[in-house]
Parts: sequence; C-alpha cells; structure tokens
Amino acid sequence: MSKVMFEYTKSVLERVSFDVSLFCKELEKAIKTLLPYEMELLREWLLDFTIEKPELKQCLIIVNK
Repeated sequence: MSKVMFEYTKSVLERVSFDVSLFCKELEKAIKTLLPYEMELLREWLLDFTIEKPELKQCLIIVNK
C-alpha cells in the first residue's frame, strides 16, 4: 500500500512542476504522509528530477529539514 502512496506523490509532483509554489506545497503535504524510508526515496527522486528543472531546487530545502 505504501508504494502506491509514493508513486502517487511522484505523479502529483510531476504534474505540478510547472509552478514552483504549488510544487513546494505538494511536497510539504507529501512529507506529512510518507513513511521515513519513502522520504529517502523521494529525496533521491527529487535530486534526479530537479536536474532538468533547476527552478525547483529551492524546494529541496523542505525535504532536508
């Protein structure tokens, strides 16, 4: 079940990546719902994803708190 939530979170983040503030909001929501090991997976995914979208790198601060 948790894998489903992680995949859903990634799909939502991909869909809102056109807007930095919306992306950050969705990322904050994800932090509240994902399990600790899923957060590690999300951090890794975000590092790869933001390579192509450098404007989103500022949101990485949220996951590193």
